[in-house]
Amino acid sequence: LLADAHVDAIGWSGTSAGWLGFDQDEALCAAITEATGVPASTSVLALNKALEAFGIRRLGLVSPYLADVQSRIIANYAKVGIDARTESHLGIQENFAFALVDDATLDRQVADVVAAGAQAITTFCTNLYAAHRVAHWEAEHGVPVFDTVTTVVWDMLRRAGVDTRRITGWGRLLQEA
Repeated sequence: LLADAHVDAIGWSGTSAGWLGFDQDEALCAAITEATGVPASTSVLALNKALEAFGIRRLGLVSPYLADVQSRIIANYAKVGIDARTESHLGIQENFAFALVDDATLDRQVADVVAAGAQAITTFCTNLYAAHRVAHWEAEHGVPVFDTVTTVVWDMLRRAGVDTRRITGWGRLLQEA
């Protein structure tokens, strides 16, 4: 039914492929495209494109997740040559609670992974309220920050032929890639 809207792209704003494996989102996108004829993207696949576009090999991983989930994300990124061991997670399990993480907590998490040497940061959870802080963190810390809500929007806009440089206040991804 999404294709009935005559959209240029379909996006899945979710991060479970981070711990389940990137092939999960590749299969999802293939199924969506096969069923609709419309190209599809996901938050994680778009993040991976952004990391490639920026040449990132040392990723700071900021999430609200449990330690075992965080470990699986780190392992999946290691398989594609990205070191995401510089990380901060909050040990939260309940999905609604992810959205309640405050700015001060996220500010501390981002600062911690930057101080530990991350080349770029991802706020990795589509239920985190974090995208509004990206430009602030980039200005404060001097590294690109890729929020997983923004990544899928960026990829969909690119697929639709939109020049994202016209969109300000949402970080370097939209301005530079």
